[in-house]
Amino acid sequence: MNKVILMGRLTRDPDVRYSQTDSNMAIARFSLAVDRRYKKQGDETTADFFNCTAFGKQGEFVEKYLKQGTKIVVTGRIQNDNYTNKDGQKVYSVQIMVEEIEFAESKAAGQSQQNDSMPGDGFMNIPDGVESELPFN
Repeated sequence: MNKVILMGRLTRDPDVRYSQTDSNMAIARFSLAVDRRYKKQGDETTADFFNCTAFGKQGEFVEKYLKQGTKIVVTGRIQNDNYTNKDGQKVYSVQIMVEEIEFAESKAAGQSQQNDSMPGDGFMNIPDGVESELPFN
């Protein structure tokens, strides 16, 4: 079984391209920074970075809703992308092939992360006189 679940933030805006086939399928590539649970003494790295690729509807979702800093959970599989470069050296890399994507925080929480603080108490203001129309009164 080959299954991976990662939660992290996009390190940059995704790169989305469309295939030149009849289906014109979206191919979205992005990098995900995943915080490490424990930090070894003397190790300055506190996150691991994973290259991710999403196809089709998932790729379109990435293009429409994700940007640098967005916190998401991805489910997918790990794929080796090993090759020999033009100098004859073997290059080893790992790619996450995305099967599912979910937001890991609300839009407001993501914006507060960027602004360092959320104004007020974090709740939406309800205009005066609307309370009688609310279904949970």
